[in-house]
Amino acid sequence: MIRTIVRKEILGNILSFRFVVTLALLLVVVPVTTFVLTNDYLKKVADASLRQSEIETYLRSYGHFNRIGNILKAAEPPIPFNTLVRGLSADVNMAEFDDDPLPVMFPLVDLVFVVAILMSLVALIFAYDAVSGEKEDGTLKLMLANGLARPKVVLAKVAGGAVTLLVPFLMSLIVGLLVILVHPGVDWKAADWGALGLITLGTVLYVMLFYALGVFISARHHASSASIMTSLLVWVLLVLVVPSLSPYIASFLSPTPSRIQVEREAERLGDTERDDLGRKLEAERMRELVARYPVLNERLSEADQKRLMVRDPAARAAFEAATKAKQGAWDEANRVQGDKIDAVRRAAAQKEEAQTELARTISMVSPLSVFTYLATDLSSTGLRDEAYFGRISGVWDREFWDYARKKIADLQAKDPATDWWNTAIDMSDRPRFEYREEALGGRVQAALPGFVLLLGYGLVFFVLAYVSFLKYDVR
Repeated sequence: MIRTIVRKEILGNILSFRFVVTLALLLVVVPVTTFVLTNDYLKKVADASLRQSEIETYLRSYGHFNRIGNILKAAEPPIPFNTLVRGLSADVNMAEFDDDPLPVMFPLVDLVFVVAILMSLVALIFAYDAVSGEKEDGTLKLMLANGLARPKVVLAKVAGGAVTLLVPFLMSLIVGLLVILVHPGVDWKAADWGALGLITLGTVLYVMLFYALGVFISARHHASSASIMTSLLVWVLLVLVVPSLSPYIASFLSPTPSRIQVEREAERLGDTERDDLGRKLEAERMRELVARYPVLNERLSEADQKRLMVRDPAARAAFEAATKAKQGAWDEANRVQGDKIDAVRRAAAQKEEAQTELARTISMVSPLSVFTYLATDLSSTGLRDEAYFGRISGVWDREFWDYARKKIADLQAKDPATDWWNTAIDMSDRPRFEYREEALGGRVQAALPGFVLLLGYGLVFFVLAYVSFLKYDVR
């Protein structure tokens, strides 16, 4: 019997104008979105390759240590999943706003937007009259008069409606994937297909959740006009208001200093205060050396120093000791001030992390936020990937500066008087940063709470719909 009711729900929905509009909308939006995102991905791949080539050319001509700080930085390349999900890694650089403001003002739609916004709204539009509409038509009274159990009716309505909605979504997704796969520059791995399968599972839970919510709202009204208005109100609150307000609520409950304030303090510690400390330490150390080596009192050019060092071993020892003392003074100043800067930034980062976690927790009252975190974590485009990238780039950064210090030591060993900071050096053997996505197992583990929450929300709404329908007056 329940199979008959499910079939009735599916046929009724498929033959409705709502289904035709939904199918047409998804068959246009999803393929067009994937086409645009795929071309955007290929463009970014080409730009990344060109940028790397330009960096190599620059380093061959201007490989000075005082210039590479802003050149050699770990960069996260575009990943194949950006053809479906934009995520954080695809955010438009605000420095490019003057060149093209439209991507900032009107960001590209992606799969997460289609599911989280469109599918949730469509689910409520399909479900708002699942109970109240049938009461108005008189069919609900007839079904129950024929001995159909109410639990079977509400279960069939949720199952049939959710299946109906998933049909156009899966059709549009298949077309979108065909659009992606015809591009030879897109190379999806097995992990990408696995992540897509799990995102699709999350979509099923998300759509069923909202359809159950729609049935619950419909079972609380006796008129479809009132049910649709309540459904839209609930949708706005859950999908638009809660996720948008969560960062502001978190910032009020857990305030943090602005990044401008933190960077200004770090700049003061690393600039003015560091210079004062460095000059003080240098003066203290040079005072002792000048008393021991009078030649250091003479104002000699670098060329004269080199000639004198060749002729006089004592002078060479004096200048080497002076160079070592000055370097030691500034190394000590950099270490002391660096520790202070690290402490300031670490304290600010801890506060920001606490605020972000609070905002994330608040936002997860909304199923939209839960699905967004789930999809972006699985596709390596969300907050988890940002933290992962920070860790692996930090490892590379330490490796590179260990390499840089060895290069500097080699220069100083050859010529203690050399200006190593502005001397061109061959860096072709430097460690390269290679980005590899986090293993799928780690991403799945991070997404598990999202699946549990979506399932939990869905069960809560289904129970509410079930209880409401049991008490529903069909007369």
